[in-house]
Amino acid sequence: MTHLLVEQLRFTRSELIRCLDGVTDEEARRRFLPMNCISWIVGHLATQEQYYWAIMAQGKIVVPGLYEQVGYGQPASTPPLDEMWAAWRTITAAADVYLDTLTPDTLETFFEVDGKPAWESVGTLLLRNLYHYWFHLGEASAIRQLLGHTNLPEFVGNLPSYRLEQG
Repeated sequence: MTHLLVEQLRFTRSELIRCLDGVTDEEARRRFLPMNCISWIVGHLATQEQYYWAIMAQGKIVVPGLYEQVGYGQPASTPPLDEMWAAWRTITAAADVYLDTLTPDTLETFFEVDGKPAWESVGTLLLRNLYHYWFHLGEASAIRQLLGHTNLPEFVGNLPSYRLEQG
């Protein structure tokens, strides 16, 4: 059974898609300083998933060069939206291979980085990933408003229903 936090990450990913529905490449590449552009946001979220769930968890780089283009601390860029969505889809599919294996016990473990335990547990990294999405979802919503878009999502979409196991 898929862990509830993984389901929440998947729901959050769907909210990113919903938030950005109808954004053109030209709009996605427009920057309102000091913010980054929407296409950067999509690629940037993909870099975090790649680092946590592909590189640290599985030892593989799924989309080479993405970090240099849209990673934290890198120079600002305005990449093509279709390229960032393609990278995001490829990386999230690879991430799901690992995420589908998570258990409550796994969330308490630590990845190994340079022969030492990572700075945070797998569970904390999963929470950080979730919150990172919501941070940038707010930013993307603000950018869409600055672009003059109307009839935007005003509230969190339909949460999936969960059957809680009785212990």
